[in-house]
Amino acid sequence: MPDPLAGPGRFYKGNLHTHSTRSDGVLVPASVCELYRDAGYDFITVSDHFLPKYNFPITDTRPWRTDRFTTIPGAEVHAPATELGEMWHILAVGLPADFAPTPPTERGPALAARCVAAGAFVAIAHPTWYGLTTADADTIESAHAVEVYNHTSAVKCDRGDGWGMLDTLLARGRHLLACACDDAHFKYPDWFGGWVMVKAEILTPESLVEALKAGRYYSSQGPEIHALEVGRHEVTVECSPATTIVLLGRGSAEAAKFGEGLRSARLPLEKMRPGGYARVVVIDAQGHRAWSNPLWL
Repeated sequence: MPDPLAGPGRFYKGNLHTHSTRSDGVLVPASVCELYRDAGYDFITVSDHFLPKYNFPITDTRPWRTDRFTTIPGAEVHAPATELGEMWHILAVGLPADFAPTPPTERGPALAARCVAAGAFVAIAHPTWYGLTTADADTIESAHAVEVYNHTSAVKCDRGDGWGMLDTLLARGRHLLACACDDAHFKYPDWFGGWVMVKAEILTPESLVEALKAGRYYSSQGPEIHALEVGRHEVTVECSPATTIVLLGRGSAEAAKFGEGLRSARLPLEKMRPGGYARVVVIDAQGHRAWSNPLWL
């Protein structure tokens, strides 16, 4: 399997999930964009809640684009109702400005499919935070990814991890990607905690969304994944200095390398099931993680 992070272009750092005063965030869109731009991010999606009480916003962030910073239009879309009776939370990155409001009769799976048809990269948002079940997630057949780390959910209630959901879906044969994000509302310190590093040829919304859909990215809280290669018997990882590099697969399958200042590892595939998947986690000395997308064997 070729390295999913190889190929032309460079890595661009971005946050896919953020809120402003167009819905329930504290900062105006200009301040949100400027905050991330000044922190060294290359792009952001201001994904305000697409609800009637906020007049179904697709927040226009084009005025804050520069030659070194861009914005992708999007929204967190909602519809009734999950197995627990909760409103669906679905992240759609790359929605057109004229995306039609959600009619009262539209349900989560249909809304997600409509977002994909409109060109968006769609992720199942913060599943642990609101008790999304596997049965719920299985109905979102058009999704590209699951949010595996949501910084707001981690900060405010310790429910930021979504890997349990994604691993279960992967083990059942779903081909899904992973993404980390902030979901910042700025009501508490919920920014700069999780992001994606997208490999794209140019810094444009269209190029970034295309790379997201193709899985040419990894997710991080700090560590860097420079290269991944799947051979016949092992996965080779190159990364920033780490204390642990782990390979995880279906069920209890795992392999790991431990040390100080690790920059590479060759991790055996012998415990991984043929036809299944493997994924890489890089952990640094501060306990921060970077996560690859699933590698299908």
